Amino acid sequence: MSDNGFEVEFFENVDEAKKKILEDIQINQDIGIGGSMTVHDIKLYTELKNRGNKIYWHWLVDSKDKNKERQKASRADVYICSTNSITEDGKLINIDGVGNRVASMFYGHEKIIIIAGVNKIHKDEKDAIKRIKDIACPQNAKRLNLDTPCRHTGKCNDCNSPHRMCRVTVTIERNPMQSNIKIYLINKELGY
Repeated sequence: MSDNGFEVEFFENVDEAKKKILEDIQINQDIGIGGSMTVHDIKLYTELKNRGNKIYWHWLVDSKDKNKERQKASRADVYICSTNSITEDGKLINIDGVGNRVASMFYGHEKIIIIAGVNKIHKDEKDAIKRIKDIACPQNAKRLNLDTPCRHTGKCNDCNSPHRMCRVTVTIERNPMQSNIKIYLINKELGY
């Protein structure tokens, strides 16, 4: 991954990673958070909020306010999310429904922090996309109570459902020019 221009740090556990993330973010920086079970599960939001960071996360607002919150997150100083998959040659592969998370992963922020467990590492793009469509999407459809075939079958059916989450697929091959992507890889299974 570092060969692709990403700054990468490896941590043995979540606590070590969170400590470093909190050191890398200033208290006066606004934080945008993309939809991420990894970020949710490690409870990073609570620690950032308790120390005084202003946070924009569409998961925490009423449904009528979600789009405004996504827009605020897209303009935050720091953007935090996970990635659906990392290939062995260091590419980030992501599939999104709205597109806010994937767009913010590579543009518009002073710093982009991507947190991932080792379960997100896959051989190549083909394996990565299969994992996303057969593991992450069905679990997210179930969590969000979406009426998609994958929610019921547990694997991608390449559906045409109005609730389909597989709408935007992005491969970040290298750290984009003028972006500051830092990957915090944790030796643990995290997220879907």
